[in-house]
Amino acid sequence: MRVCVFASGSKGNVTYIETKHHHILLDMGKTKKYIVDSLKKIGVEPESIDIILISHLHTDHISALETFIKSYKATVCMPEEMFLSIDNLKDYEHIKIYDEEIEFDDLKIYAIKSSHDAVASRNFIIEEGESSIVQITDTGYIRSKYFNLLKNRNIYLMESNHDVEMLTHGPYPEWTKKRILSDEGHLSNQASGFYLAKLIGDKTQKVYLMHLSEINNNPKVALETVKDSLKEYNIVFDNIECAKPNEISEVINL
Repeated sequence: MRVCVFASGSKGNVTYIETKHHHILLDMGKTKKYIVDSLKKIGVEPESIDIILISHLHTDHISALETFIKSYKATVCMPEEMFLSIDNLKDYEHIKIYDEEIEFDDLKIYAIKSSHDAVASRNFIIEEGESSIVQITDTGYIRSKYFNLLKNRNIYLMESNHDVEMLTHGPYPEWTKKRILSDEGHLSNQASGFYLAKLIGDKTQKVYLMHLSEINNNPKVALETVKDSLKEYNIVFDNIECAKPNEISEVINL
């Protein structure tokens, strides 16, 4: 497997994942041009994309979906409720409806329910043989019933959206602050560290901190907070990096 984060933040989210037989885009929250250019930078032709996973229907996760599938006929995977909420997909032929599991030959995808103020929102575990990637973003918390399934995966793409103090004393209106801090909002740096301490195992190779707020967070604060949380739980793990909003990450090979 290969993974490369193309963009992560409030202005757009896209991740590329490659398995032996499949080329996957997880979310489509940038322009079509940005996505195509990013694919070509890592030597992937956009025509090879055969699976698109959508975590939820907020604009920063789907803005390029309609234009991309007009040119490239990938299979778009989403729950029925999400599909029925998008009028411009009604006539698209390549749709795969699922509840919580998706299978394509040797590829297994667990689409676990997230807690966000969006229709049928999901997070993902993408598994091929002994290799696996977890994506947890845009959720107010992680349901404990998923912990065993999420534990000891190779790569975690984990939301670390805001610093609680920066958000509380920042410029956002009170209703926005309450939304972000709610159970249907976003994971803070502190929450991200808490969950990673429960999930990281001896098979874990890399953690990307995702969806950092440009107003209520910064990479240094996020990294320090998450690493401090891991130390509190006696977790020794240093291969942590913040994904960038407009710059592709290195390509990680599993």
